[in-house]
Amino acid sequence: PMFVAVNGREAGIIAVADTVRPESKEAIATMHALGLRVVMITGDHPGTAMSVARAIGIAQADNALTGPELERLSESALREAIGKINIFARVVPEQKLRLVQALKASGEIVVMTGDGVNDAPALKAAHIGIAMGERGTDVAREAADLVLLDDDFSSLVAGVRMGRRVFDNLKKGLAYILAVHIPI
Repeated sequence: PMFVAVNGREAGIIAVADTVRPESKEAIATMHALGLRVVMITGDHPGTAMSVARAIGIAQADNALTGPELERLSESALREAIGKINIFARVVPEQKLRLVQALKASGEIVVMTGDGVNDAPALKAAHIGIAMGERGTDVAREAADLVLLDDDFSSLVAGVRMGRRVFDNLKKGLAYILAVHIPI
């Protein structure tokens, strides 16, 4: 702790840092390698959000759009901004929902993760809403399509890989069935 004098008395200042999970950086890199865009939508201060984004490797982490700035944007300006910006900070629940809807309107497939009551509307509006099972609220879990039991972002990477493998196998199976049954 660092001490400073306030009104002639000594007062303590304590800084608390919530460390980034070590597996997050690798999971984000894998998501990028799989062709997925990762966007951070948070209620935190923009400086904090950009610092965390840089630490975990989110692309274009040096620029953030804040909730008050987001509020002033028209729908067309918002659609343009979401194509360039990956960090949204000081965002309230209504703005999270607006961002999800704007991403969907731009043709994106939106997967939203969240753990709080404030995430529930956006979780419900996303194509796939994923709630955190360990630290998530009941409201978030009820609003979500999936519940991530271990709260580990790398589990999402494994799920994406498995889903893509199943989809490829279905395509191969259908191609085989069509190739065999049409000539018959």
